[in-house]
Amino acid sequence: MEILKCFVLMLVLGAVLGAVLGFASKKFYVKEDTRVADVLAMLPGYNCGGCGNPGCAGMAEKLVSGECNIDQCKPSKADAKEAIRKYLAEHAEA
Repeated sequence: MEILKCFVLMLVLGAVLGAVLGFASKKFYVKEDTRVADVLAMLPGYNCGGCGNPGCAGMAEKLVSGECNIDQCKPSKADAKEAIRKYLAEHAEA
């Protein structure tokens, strides 16, 4: 009988904590900016740091936020730079 009580208690506790986690995941959901991933895919991916950022992911975040210029990326080819400029102009959001 004692084991049955423990089993029911763990079952109820698991259900309550699961409900709390489900509520928290909906309440505190943060929508990710997909522009960062799109720009990151257009960058060369060398993660060289030649632009002064901590890799291509940092460069993509700063490009989307407008904190840096694509011309700082030295390994990127001219056509890739133009494609990134065009993408950022078309998908500019406040």
